[in-house]
Amino acid sequence: MKINEFYRGTANINLNGSIVALVPAMLIAVGNLYYFQNKQIMFLTIPFVVYSFISFQLYLFRMKQSISIGYNMSKTHSYHQNIFDARHLLVVFMNHQDPSLHLFFPDGHQAGMIKKYRSKGFHLLKRPRVYAFYDSHGQAFGYYNIKQQKSLKIEVYDRTKRYVGYYEIDKAAWLKKKKEIIDETGHYLGSVEGSTIFMDERVMNQSQEQVARLRRGWMPIEWSGRFPEPNTPVLSLSKSLSEKDKLLRMSFLINEYFIER
Repeated sequence: MKINEFYRGTANINLNGSIVALVPAMLIAVGNLYYFQNKQIMFLTIPFVVYSFISFQLYLFRMKQSISIGYNMSKTHSYHQNIFDARHLLVVFMNHQDPSLHLFFPDGHQAGMIKKYRSKGFHLLKRPRVYAFYDSHGQAFGYYNIKQQKSLKIEVYDRTKRYVGYYEIDKAAWLKKKKEIIDETGHYLGSVEGSTIFMDERVMNQSQEQVARLRRGWMPIEWSGRFPEPNTPVLSLSKSLSEKDKLLRMSFLINEYFIER
């Protein structure tokens, strides 16, 4: 999937909402015409008509964005790469009935997606609240199991469902939450530090060196032709991290988008 197709899908959701909102308005109008014949009842259709109009305008806006993005992408050279080879990924969250987190390369092509995992065959996990990390071909290469007791723990599994570590948030810590990343042997790998005012999450290693960062409002202007929202969050990853290291450290995205939001 490309970013223009993502915007087209969002536009279609708005169009469906516009059409659905007209159904109760029509039922009220027809029912009043045949049974009640009361002019005041017609005022009940106003909220539905207004919602339908706004949704249709959003549909037109998103479709315009999709067409513009598609045109801009046709003028640039695109290349295929592995999601773990990328230094920068743009993060787009779709918060609808089935929330999903989409990651895109700067050229506008989809790098991967995180969404709820519904398979019954994942016997290693005791609780069903699991999210899977998929590549652009729909193949799962990582799993995140959420355990929420005194502290929030996100267990991380690789593509073979082998345990590689966890991300833990101690909410009982004084003044600020304690966020730590631990490997499968129990060794401390680093922490996550962030701002409570705006999105700027930094992943640090044992030496307090930054190895990953999620920022809003940092997107380079040359990417704006493919990503029209200037506040699209950008995830930056250190090239020194292995696939396993990135999979483990990207677990903070689960808390950022699927738990705290």
